[in-house]
Amino acid sequence: MVDIEYIEINEIPDVNPEFLFSWYVDVVSGYKKELGDITVIFCSDEYLLEMNREHLDHDYYTDIITFDYTEGKVVSGDLFISLDRVRDNAESEKVSFRDEVHRVCVHGVLHLCGLKDKSEEDEVAMRAAENLALEKRMFHVEHLKSN
Repeated sequence: MVDIEYIEINEIPDVNPEFLFSWYVDVVSGYKKELGDITVIFCSDEYLLEMNREHLDHDYYTDIITFDYTEGKVVSGDLFISLDRVRDNAESEKVSFRDEVHRVCVHGVLHLCGLKDKSEEDEVAMRAAENLALEKRMFHVEHLKSN
């Protein structure tokens, strides 16, 4: 199951939980895992900064914080996503806001599948996995339109 929540934001991104569920099932199955419960929480920069300080002892803005509740092969967790950072990232990378929302959404699920991004080598692998997942995403968008 995929739930979407909103905390301290003025805009609601156009993200369909059914789309995320279908897409996430596809992504995690590529890692020989099953989808459990995922909650995507869209929030403000300031809210996520406070979480970063409180839970990770980091004093900087970030686009996503992932809380991993995965047990065995069942991928579950909470994805806290700053829409302020997503908007800034979209502008700096010259991509649409929607594409960047999707990239960050799948980034969190990839973390839950075991991918890291702390080293340069890990970051390259994460970007490749994100790009592959983003390519698969269109199938799930079309699938929802046909139902």
